[in-house]
Amino acid sequence: MSRTRTPVVAGWFTGEGDGFRLLGTRCAACASVFFPREDVHCRNPGCAGGELQEVPLSRRGRIWSYTDSRYRPPSPYVSDPELPWEPYALIAVELESERIVVLGQAVPGITAADLAVGMAVEVVPGVLGEDTETTWTTWHWRPVEVTA
Repeated sequence: MSRTRTPVVAGWFTGEGDGFRLLGTRCAACASVFFPREDVHCRNPGCAGGELQEVPLSRRGRIWSYTDSRYRPPSPYVSDPELPWEPYALIAVELESERIVVLGQAVPGITAADLAVGMAVEVVPGVLGEDTETTWTTWHWRPVEVTA
């Protein structure tokens, strides 16, 4: 029996492989970009408000900050309390074009010791957890090699 692939939060990302993108919104009046997406009103306090349009965000950015998570976070984080907790690296990434900071986990196998502020990373599809019926999908940040 195959598991149903279900986004942890619907509407925050789309696609697979090189087509994978986080989805944000852009205000038509002031061009501010938001993630997580905003569907009601522009969050820019200096904007009178405009139509919000869904936009795919940059796939790449640079590490703005990072840390490791050594505790089991509360709900809605999905984890099996019967299994031992595995720490993971949490990365704050400044997106290349939008110049906004987006949080996310590093791909499995990358630890805080592998990261540095300013390092180039890209967003890739990830799995947050699985149960007998569902694979809960999310995004991860993966370091990229930059050639000079």
